[in-house]
Amino acid sequence: MTDHDRIPQVLVVDDEPNIRELVQVALKFHGCSVTTAATGKAALAQAEADRPDLIVLDVMLPDMDGFEVCRRLRASGNEVPVIFLTARDTSSDTVTGLAIGGDDYVTKPFSVEALVARVRAVLRRASRTAQGSQQDGDGEILRAGDVELDEARWTVHRAGAPVELSPTEFRLLAYLMRHQGRVLTRAQLLENVWGWDYAGESQIVETYVSYLRRKLDPLGPPIIHTQRGVGYSLRPPERGQAGPG
Repeated sequence: MTDHDRIPQVLVVDDEPNIRELVQVALKFHGCSVTTAATGKAALAQAEADRPDLIVLDVMLPDMDGFEVCRRLRASGNEVPVIFLTARDTSSDTVTGLAIGGDDYVTKPFSVEALVARVRAVLRRASRTAQGSQQDGDGEILRAGDVELDEARWTVHRAGAPVELSPTEFRLLAYLMRHQGRVLTRAQLLENVWGWDYAGESQIVETYVSYLRRKLDPLGPPIIHTQRGVGYSLRPPERGQAGPG
C-alpha cells in the first residue's frame, strides 16, 4: 500500500457500527492494519497509544465533533494525517476541516473505492515525506525572491522572518517554488501535492493558496499569482517592488 514493507496502521473513528465495519474490512483487504473507535475521547486515547499512520475521522461524533478531535491532536503535536468523513457537503465544513490541519475529506454517503483511493494517496504522500525527512543531506534549500524554504529542516523564512506553515502548506509552497515562473493547473497541484489523480476538488487548492497568501503577503509583495481559469504561478517580485509599509 505504501513504498515500505511495513503494514500501515489506520484508525477508523465513527459512531455507526456498520460504517466502521465496512471501512475496516475494505482497508484490511487493501493491506492495512485497522483499529476502530466510536467516540472522540476513545479516538484521542487510541491515537496517543497506537500512533497510527492515518486516521479516518467522522465529523459527527456523540461526545465531541471530529474537528475538535483534530484540533486536540494538533495541539498535542500529533501530525498524523486525517481524512474527515462528513455528511454535509458544504464549503464551510471543507474549509474548517482543512484549516485545522485535516489532509482530506470524503462526503457521506461515499463509495468504499473512493475512500480507499483517498487513503492510499494520503499514505503514499506521508511515506514520501517521511523518507525525505530521513535523508537530511538530500533536502534542498529553495529560494524565490526573499522567500527561503529549507526542505531538510522544514522551515520557511520571508525577509528573514520565520513563517509557520502546516505540512500541506509547506508541500504546496515547495512545489510552487520548485516550478517558479510556470503556471500550474489545479489538476497538477492536486496530483503532485495531494497525490490525487483526478481534479474534481479544486476548492482545496484555492483554500490552501489563500492560506499561503495570508501568511506570506504581510511580509512582502505578493508572489503567488492567479491565472484566471488556469491555475497559479509563483513569481518573485520585480526589483524595487515595495513590501508592506
